[in-house]
Amino acid sequence: MIKMVKIFLRSVYTSFATNILDRPGRLLSLLIFVLLLFFPITRPTQNLLFVMIGGFILAMFAASWDLLVGRCGQISLGHSLYFGLGTYTTALLCHYQGLPIYVTIPIGVLVGTLIAVPVGFPAIRLRGPYLSLTSMALPLIAAAMVIAFRDVTHGEEGIGPNFRFFPNLSWYKQWVGEYYLALMLLFISACIIYKIANSRIGIVFVSILDDELASKACGINVTKYKLLAFAISALFASLAGAYTAHSMITGTRAAIGSLSLTQSFLPVIFTTFGGIGTIYGPIAGALIIALVDGYILGIEVLNIEIAWHPLTYIIPVIILLIVWPRGIARFVTDKLDDLQEERLLEERGKWIWKRKKVK
Repeated sequence: MIKMVKIFLRSVYTSFATNILDRPGRLLSLLIFVLLLFFPITRPTQNLLFVMIGGFILAMFAASWDLLVGRCGQISLGHSLYFGLGTYTTALLCHYQGLPIYVTIPIGVLVGTLIAVPVGFPAIRLRGPYLSLTSMALPLIAAAMVIAFRDVTHGEEGIGPNFRFFPNLSWYKQWVGEYYLALMLLFISACIIYKIANSRIGIVFVSILDDELASKACGINVTKYKLLAFAISALFASLAGAYTAHSMITGTRAAIGSLSLTQSFLPVIFTTFGGIGTIYGPIAGALIIALVDGYILGIEVLNIEIAWHPLTYIIPVIILLIVWPRGIARFVTDKLDDLQEERLLEERGKWIWKRKKVK
């Protein structure tokens, strides 16, 4: 029994050392995750928890967009459609049927994912700006339907308040609980999306991105994989939206802003800033911009008027993109990989020198 445990622990350590310790980018991601895990111990303010929870949800939303656009090349500017579907489906079921959270959120995610298939089917027949403009129109149509059926959706007022995640805890502990829940959802979603992006399916996505005609010539069912990319991306976008319907960051309400064009452009900004096609880039970009916009420029630090926030952080973002056009996260990982290569060359050089010396 002890021998089996030792073998198991050795295999776990070998796997960890191979996949994490020897990969500087992954090791840095793990360290950041551990820091975020212990962050509530510092007793942060409620406003900072508000910013971090919003950042986690937007990071999940941006990562889902990056899988569709950065890996498969399907340029969608209407991704808020799936975010809003998750939000409104969850809120409607909670408000009118009184269903619990563990039922409403999975149904909201399922509806958003299923809608992505019929929506994506005509969209994949289009390319370039035509696909972008068509996808941009879809959340506007959904928002118009919310206004048209205001007797059900309550129009601009939104649906709510809905059930909270941790109603039996004290007010501050509810924020901490939501922080950990959002962090775990982001971590699990990021791992799944990253695994898909680097799997056989992800390789097919990249082949479609590089040369769709060549992919067809190789016998790949391009339509099938494009629809799959839409469905997987919509799943995680709907999950992010469904979470907000019960979150205190939105007052546990489903608002029409979840279907706005601003919401659609957020993942574009985060992904471009962090690094498109990386999965981890949008997450880094969303967290950095959320902290700058909500906390550093906010009332607790610089106290800049909220109307000036976009101009204040967009100018540095543009400058950084000029300096690092591939994104800030990709720049950091490239530098870490360069350091790793230098270390390997030094170790290899010493090994060759010792071998020659022995001879």
